Amino acid sequence: MSKLLVFLNPHAGNGGARSFWGSIEPYIQSRLGETIVHTTANPQDIAPILHNAYHHQGIRTVIAVGGDGTNHSAINAIVRLNEQNPHDRITYGNLPVGTGRDWARGIGLPTEPADASAQWLVNAAAAPTDIGKVTFHDRNESDYFLNIASTGLGGEVVRRVNRRPIRRSWTFLAETVGSILTFRPPVLRVRLDGQTWYEGSAYLAALANGTTFGRGMKIAPNARIDDGQFDVILVKGVSRLTLLTAFQRVYNGSHLTHPAVMYARAARVNITVMSDDAKPLSLELDGELYEGRSMTFELCANLLTFLRQPQP
Repeated sequence: MSKLLVFLNPHAGNGGARSFWGSIEPYIQSRLGETIVHTTANPQDIAPILHNAYHHQGIRTVIAVGGDGTNHSAINAIVRLNEQNPHDRITYGNLPVGTGRDWARGIGLPTEPADASAQWLVNAAAAPTDIGKVTFHDRNESDYFLNIASTGLGGEVVRRVNRRPIRRSWTFLAETVGSILTFRPPVLRVRLDGQTWYEGSAYLAALANGTTFGRGMKIAPNARIDDGQFDVILVKGVSRLTLLTAFQRVYNGSHLTHPAVMYARAARVNITVMSDDAKPLSLELDGELYEGRSMTFELCANLLTFLRQPQP
């Protein structure tokens, strides 16, 4: 393996990322070789550091130690650098330290103890992995996401969670229930691979590459990260009582058969807010908050080389 670049966000996990990394760094270095560590809490620093490390230090393997923000910024920087150098791509790995850690759960990476995570990563193999891309037509911008993008209620939950100075194991659950009780579902048009699939009010539309979000909610239990398609889950604009009955089933994945839930698979998804005077739609990409009125989501097959345990 080439020299290893590590991005460490010291504030992740309520400040626990530094001690997490310190406890496993000797083992990682002994197994994976020379390691260059950059400590940064600013996601905007990742792209220029990576560019310099790639071109001047021979870095071809990157690991992020941090929460959703660190992971999201790292994959966007890596994908864009790989696009410029398609025949000499970077391999990426993730040691999640944060509240959610849902990508780790979805691929079977142990979230604790630290030694188990480190051993898993050392033994992981580099494998092609799908990645999502969203284009915001309102402003002609695009971004990539690794795990799940969700609109409406998903964005509102992340907005509320981000307001919490300290996040606990129950924070996502509490803010999800609070959002369900207050959120007004927007009217959306959803098209799958060019065909209209749904028009009407919707609490949530999730475009899933991975299986899990919201700290353990199995929103897309059948999703695979190497099949070239999103699992698309939509929750219709039903009564809040009905919504709560569907929500209680999301932790075991049985919500897909609930009458308020629609489920399909597609490689390309268009979502448009129908009302001209409506505010932009909130959405989250891997836990990072965005908004837009007209968006296209594309599943980019095998765009990222990721350190993971191969799926059967």
